[in-house]
Amino acid sequence: MDLDLVRTLLAVVDAGTFDAAATVLHVTPSAVSQRIKALEQRTGRVLLVRVRPVRLTPSGEVLVRYGRQLLALDQDLEAALGQDAVVRMPIAVNADSLATWFLPALQRVSPDLRISFDLHREDQDHTTALLRQGLVMAAVTSSREPVAGCSVRKLGSIRYAAMATPSFVDQHADGPLRSWLPGAPVVVFDRNDDLQDRFVRTLTRGRGASGHRHCIPSSEVYVRAIVAGLGWGMVPPQQLQEGLVDLAPGRTVDVPLYWQQWKLDSPALTAVAGAVAREAAVALR
Repeated sequence: MDLDLVRTLLAVVDAGTFDAAATVLHVTPSAVSQRIKALEQRTGRVLLVRVRPVRLTPSGEVLVRYGRQLLALDQDLEAALGQDAVVRMPIAVNADSLATWFLPALQRVSPDLRISFDLHREDQDHTTALLRQGLVMAAVTSSREPVAGCSVRKLGSIRYAAMATPSFVDQHADGPLRSWLPGAPVVVFDRNDDLQDRFVRTLTRGRGASGHRHCIPSSEVYVRAIVAGLGWGMVPPQQLQEGLVDLAPGRTVDVPLYWQQWKLDSPALTAVAGAVAREAAVALR
């Protein structure tokens, strides 16, 4: 496989358009288009759907995944030969892990390995999609079913408790928690966040959280929104702030986390996996 053509495909996928990829590669958009056509001719497959942003075909997903592995091995080889190579490592990680324990894990990795981390923030239930598409080499995920071509290791669990301010409780509480919480305003991370619904269902055996929702797609700002009284929400202990009370002491939602990575004999990837596992053993339950 011609590595220049592979690099061009990955640049288009990462940048989203031929024009943006051309800027990254310091070539013309026409040159990018010609390289993609050449790669499609060599493989005999259509690899990209030409929309904005571009979308991979199933064949494109396969080629991107193996293309990244080829480039990773190429970078490992350069590093082993002392060519001062920087290994680019795209990793998908959920927002709460990123805001709490994941960065300390990366600090455990020896700087001598010269790894350039490219973190993709995504909900833990959806990070495997990035692995499947070949967009990342590894992911923190809630799925224990390995993506094809990947290994999986359990990291532990993040424990979430339902939190709100005392004034919010005074304003909305009317009877037992199961009667008023389903109708109270709630703070969610994004439209994929179902932690609050899962918690309410443990109280009501079927009913979810209120449709009055505030979407706050930032772990730090999410907790601040709860402290500000916009609604109640599920908060991990690492992010607990003063001024919040536990709505149901002893009742929590545990989200198991797993580390999935390509089955690739890469010293850099092995070192990162080990650092993540060691930090998770301390930070997670």
